[in-house]
This record gives sequence, C-alpha cells and structure tokens, in this order.
Amino acid sequence: MRTIHLRCYEELNEFLPSEKRKVQFTHTIPVQTSVKDLIESFNIPHTQVQMILVNGVQEDFSYVVQNNDRISIYPYFHSFDVNSVSKIYHPIPDKIRFLADRHLGTLARYLRMLGIDTAYNENLSGHEFVETANQEERILITKDHNILKWNELKYGYFIYADDLDSQLEELILQFKLKEYTSLFSRCLECNSLLHPIEKAKIEHRLPPKVKEGHQNFTICERCDKIYWKGSHYERMKEKIEDILKIARCQKMVKTLHCKM
Repeated sequence: MRTIHLRCYEELNEFLPSEKRKVQFTHTIPVQTSVKDLIESFNIPHTQVQMILVNGVQEDFSYVVQNNDRISIYPYFHSFDVNSVSKIYHPIPDKIRFLADRHLGTLARYLRMLGIDTAYNENLSGHEFVETANQEERILITKDHNILKWNELKYGYFIYADDLDSQLEELILQFKLKEYTSLFSRCLECNSLLHPIEKAKIEHRLPPKVKEGHQNFTICERCDKIYWKGSHYERMKEKIEDILKIARCQKMVKTLHCKM
C-alpha cells in the first residue's frame, strides 16, 4: 500500500468530486502504478495535463508513484510557453485540424466559419471517433473525458467550456488559431473549401432579393451549396471578430502579467 498526497490545479478540478477540489487530499494506492494511471483513475484525461511535480521535482507520465509522494498536477499554461521546460509532451499534427464529437456540432460549424478544417459526424461511435481522428491526423475535441484515456488516440483535447463563445475562445488560445483563420472560406455543411463562382452561372438559383443585391458568390463543389455575404454574414463576422479580439486581449493580459 502506498499513501500519496495529491493536489490538482485550476480547471483540472472540474474532473474531481467537490470535496477534493482545490485542496491537497490524501489517497491510498493498493498496487504499484504510474502517475499517468493515477491521474486517469480520478477521471482526469492525461491530454489535459502539462506539468507534474512530485515532491517539488518535475516528472513525466512514466514516473512510478512512491509512498508518501506529494504530487501536484497542472493544466496548460496559456499565459506563457512552458513546452521547453515541461517533461510532459503532447504531440499535435503538422496541420491544425479537428474532429468534433457528437455533442459539439454547433462548435464545428463556427470553427468552419473561421476557416478551420473541422470534421463532424454525429453517427460515429467512440472507437470510430478515435480511428477516424488517427487516420485523418485530426485533433479529437470532445466533452467526453473517457474517450481521451484511450491509449491508441494520437491527438485529443477536452473542451471545458459549455457555451459556444467560451468554447471558441478556449480553442483559439489553446491552439493559437488566429494564424489559421480565414473567415467564411469553408462550407458550413460539409467542411469543403469554397470557390468563387460567376453570378451568371447560378443566377437562376438565387432568390430575387439576393439576385438584385449581391454580385459576389462562392460555392461548395461537393454539396453544391451557394454562399453570399448577406446580413447573416455581417452578423457572424462581427461575432467571430469579437471572439478573436477577446482571445487576443486575454493572451496580451496574461503575457504582461507573466512579465511583471
């Protein structure tokens, strides 16, 4: 038997029962275990952990827990980059691309509005999600912490926020999405890239008011959906730009705070 003293910080507390949140608590381990297995026994996906301190010393996931260890678990540090000093390494694909689970359909559409390659299929099962994410080199974004424990999953991230705006802000900060955005360049329905099309070629398909008031159009060659910059475009553009502005401000404030 091993007795350890564990403390989880910031958003990692959301995975713990209320009596164990934001406090150091004592836990008994009946068998030898790695710190990774220990963390996941408390329903904390290892994908959400960026730093582990054991008795004040950094360790990686392979560390074997010892009796009377004092273990501190930290989430991602958005305010500054600790990748160069952290012993925890989370690989990311060469291109930032997502696969959203069945509970994140609205988020998937808004990521597509940003021009971020985001696949979504509400009919996929847990195993199919992991298999698809791996085959297509996508980051699986999910509200299901259990699926992130699968050893075969290459890339995964748990979405903490519940409301749409906060979810977008979270992903923009986590994956530095500002540099990848290209507003309204993807089809909201199927995720394919849009292409300009001459008005004369689709004029017969346009509502009268659209035909009179607009000259520039794009089309999805996969699902044949036509897009134009109507009132919905302006509303969505304003909303997305506000989110990007908030994300930039948050990053600047945290960086300044870190330098002080």
